[in-house]
Amino acid sequence: MASELPSIGKISPEAFHAHVYPYLGAHNTNILAGPQSGVDIGITRIAPGTVMATTTDPVFVVPDYGWQRAAWFAAHILASDAATSGLPSTLMTVDLNLPLSLSTEDFGMLWQHFAKSCEDMGISIVSGHTARYQGCDYPMIGGATVMSIGPEDGYVTAGMARPGDILLCTKGAAIETTGLFAATFPAYIQRHLGLDTYQAANALFDKMSVVEDARIAARAGVREYGVTAMHDATECGVVGGVYEIAEASGVGVILLDDQILIRPEVRAVTELVSIDPLISISEGTLLLAVAPYRTDVVIQALAEHGIDTQIIGEMTDINQGMWREGKGIRKPLVHPRVDPFWEAFGRTLAKEA
Repeated sequence: MASELPSIGKISPEAFHAHVYPYLGAHNTNILAGPQSGVDIGITRIAPGTVMATTTDPVFVVPDYGWQRAAWFAAHILASDAATSGLPSTLMTVDLNLPLSLSTEDFGMLWQHFAKSCEDMGISIVSGHTARYQGCDYPMIGGATVMSIGPEDGYVTAGMARPGDILLCTKGAAIETTGLFAATFPAYIQRHLGLDTYQAANALFDKMSVVEDARIAARAGVREYGVTAMHDATECGVVGGVYEIAEASGVGVILLDDQILIRPEVRAVTELVSIDPLISISEGTLLLAVAPYRTDVVIQALAEHGIDTQIIGEMTDINQGMWREGKGIRKPLVHPRVDPFWEAFGRTLAKEA
């Protein structure tokens, strides 16, 4: 059945529409953007002219990265989705369901680094829950909600792209895939690809956030003044993220595969583990739909902060469909459904154990 849950990773849009969307609790007219497949944030009016954007994700912690690096990544995963609203993120609630193996000393180091990362982003932790439980293990050790408050005319979602908008991509494909492989399997990457490629791949770990990208783009203007939609290209990568923007917005799209940046270290790592970088997990890659007359402004604003940005396509009328073009061939744009990263990561983990 099309609505069956996948064996691993996020549920499909079909499963979402069959099992989640019909059951959302009480109706509330102040919810301006509720749960939607492919859209990471919800928007609620909390006062006349003022809204709150909320997003919830797992607290993802890998001790092998070291507590400082692991905490930074955990905090930025949570804040990245929130940043795509275009509103400043200021509040967070955190639920930690910790494994029994985590010592009090190690927890203290993890939490201090996590809180410092939030402080650096201007986010205050306002409530939560912390406990050790049987059956809990890394990397998913709880969940958190990030809240962003601002004017009702100042937010965007992944479902607000319009025909004619230009599609932009920051940093390139498979940033997270490459950074995580390098951080988790340094000896394996060095043995097969050499020290220079390993160092370049490992440096991408610190790029696995779209907080800065989204804040800069939003300051350049939103809606008719610039950015109409933003989406963090996480599971299923650039291709999955572009599909989700088009589907959520009810528009068509032409995605130009050859225009998507694939860094040399990204190509080397993804070829080594036999996965397609265009459909592989890419926290740190921001996808944006931008009004065509403001595209240059947004690109320039990002460039001034050292963020590589490429034009990778255009949003079209829904009647024109969703397409990918590459190497002179046009084919339908379909959602990958299952990200190849997870299987490749598990396979490499077993090989290197």
